[in-house]
Amino acid sequence: MASSVISEMTDVELRRKESELRDELFRLRFQHHTGQLQSPIKLRTARRELARVLTRLRELELVINHPAAAE
Repeated sequence: MASSVISEMTDVELRRKESELRDELFRLRFQHHTGQLQSPIKLRTARRELARVLTRLRELELVINHPAAAE
């Protein structure tokens, strides 16, 4: 998912996406440890996408708590 798409998502959508990505990451890690993961790149992609979502959530949190800093 592109960062431009993430930046346009609302707080609720970001929280939902975070939950989905955490579930997917759990499943991928489980598959990796049991030797069933076909493509290890999926694991890295899921981690990076989760990091992007968490970064955007943190940015929104900082803007809400310190609106003067956003200007």
